[in-house]
Order: sequence, then C-alpha cells, then structure tokens
Amino acid sequence: MPLDPLATIADLTVRGMSVEAGEEAMVAVYLDVASTAVRDAAGTAISRTTSTVVVEGESGQWLTLPGAPIHEVTAVTIDGRPATDWRLVSGRLWLARGWGACEPSEVEVTYTHGLVEVPADIVDLVCRMTAAAVVAYRSAEDGQGLAADREVTAERLGDWSVSYASDGRVSTMELTQHWRDRLAARFGSSVTTLRSR
Repeated sequence: MPLDPLATIADLTVRGMSVEAGEEAMVAVYLDVASTAVRDAAGTAISRTTSTVVVEGESGQWLTLPGAPIHEVTAVTIDGRPATDWRLVSGRLWLARGWGACEPSEVEVTYTHGLVEVPADIVDLVCRMTAAAVVAYRSAEDGQGLAADREVTAERLGDWSVSYASDGRVSTMELTQHWRDRLAARFGSSVTTLRSR
C-alpha cells in the first residue's frame, strides 16, 4: 500500500502557496514525488507504517531495526524459520542465543515503526520541493518549465552569448547532497529489503 505524502496541500497553502482550481491533482503528484525522494534519501518511511525488512543477523544478541522509533514487532523469522524467543527492548530486538551462529543469517522482521507526526522541517522540505515544481510547471504552457534547471554562469552583451552550468540535477525533485547527508544521518539504515504494507 502506498504511503501518504509527507506534506499536504494544506501545508502548502499555510506557507503561502496558492493552489488554483484544477491544479489539485498535479500538486498531489508533486507532493508524492517529493515525499518519495525524501524517504529514499532518509532510507526509511519517516511516517508511521508497517513494514517487512530483511537484515543480516550476526552472532550478537542485539538487532537494530531501521525506521526508528519502533512501536511493535509482529513477526520474526531467521533463515525462513519462525522465531518466538526474541524480545523488543528500547527499540531493538534481543535474542539470547544471538542472531547468527558461525555465519550470518537472514532475519526477516514485520513491524510498525516511524513517527506519528512528520517533523516540521521535513514537511517544509517537501513543500519547498513541491512549490519549486509547481512554479516551474506554471512558467510555460508547453511543459518547458519542467525541463532541467540550468544555472547561468556567464553572459556577454556584445554579440550576445550565455554559458550554462548544471549541478547534475534533472529536476527540482532531486535533493542536494547536503539534504541527502542530513537525512541519512538522521534516519539512515542498512536495510537490504524494505516492503511497506
């Protein structure tokens, strides 16, 4: 089941972005795309959801799950076999015998995790990305406003000339390295597989 966007049209309007009649569907698409980009950089859903993850189990007794805070664990398997003797302690799974023996194991966990309320800075980031896309969309009727942003690096007036540079981004929906690093540090994980339900 797809996750709800991390921000809403109401969040945009409270920040001063007017959404014209007939633009709601387009804005909803941009909110969803921006939310997906932010979640991808964060490595987790951020908002509350139920997921199934596959992580590597090592010989230690503790297993850290991505997407904190962890609220509830409903199923755990180790190498395809159900495990029942684990405990959820302070957001981590504990297993007395450890998660792997002589070699790593594959641990699959189904659990509910994430924040009930999306942090204000994440809502604001998604709104700013969406607003930039909406402004680009509105800038040209033929869709050229959605083309990749190009920064002017040099202009000359006599026999007019212009030079452009690009930071490699294709659209306003791509996060800068600063935001990628910030989100990874705040929410990052080492999940090999993540399926939200």
